[in-house]
Amino acid sequence: MRKPRRNNVTGYSLKLPDEDVLEIDGVRVTTPERTFLDLANLLEPDDLVAVADFLICEHNRPFEPRKYPVVPEAVLRRYVGSRNHVRGLRRARQAVALMRVGVDSPPETKLRLLLRRAGLPEFTTNFAIPGDPAVWPDLACKEYKTSGQYEGEIHKTTQKQLFDRNRDERSTQRGWLQVKVYSADMRKGDAHVVEMFKRALRLQGWPG
Repeated sequence: MRKPRRNNVTGYSLKLPDEDVLEIDGVRVTTPERTFLDLANLLEPDDLVAVADFLICEHNRPFEPRKYPVVPEAVLRRYVGSRNHVRGLRRARQAVALMRVGVDSPPETKLRLLLRRAGLPEFTTNFAIPGDPAVWPDLACKEYKTSGQYEGEIHKTTQKQLFDRNRDERSTQRGWLQVKVYSADMRKGDAHVVEMFKRALRLQGWPG
């Protein structure tokens, strides 16, 4: 078919291999892997990492149904690594290098990346606090027993607040210090959020 031509629409035509295309309800669309690669030329770096985190997110936590990835991590890495001569490929490869399994929302991705850029100790994702498989913080620094929680809108429900209180108590009992980050904190800027984590890490023995 011809490229679309109409107001406010820019059409493109690409000849794609069969492996980059699938069919949903009779409509041919690009695969999630190919769509990620196409987005690499459009999105800001942190947003592209958030897309990758979404695609590969999976976890098997005892307190909720198992989550399966849209695209397994190894598959996305292999796909991006095998492409050549595609616009945005360099940015896609950089994003793949920064993606992590177990991230549940874009704000969690952005929080992790800003802590990384600040040079703080590594905070991992998809981590169960040792001795309590029911406590899985969004971000965890095992060395200094410091965790990070992004408290989005879902945490305002009564059921979630009760769950969070139980999580907080169990975390504290095992010597972990939590840093809770809200959207208001993120709006104050990266330096404000980083300082919150620095204070917690120092209390837990970090010499930085």
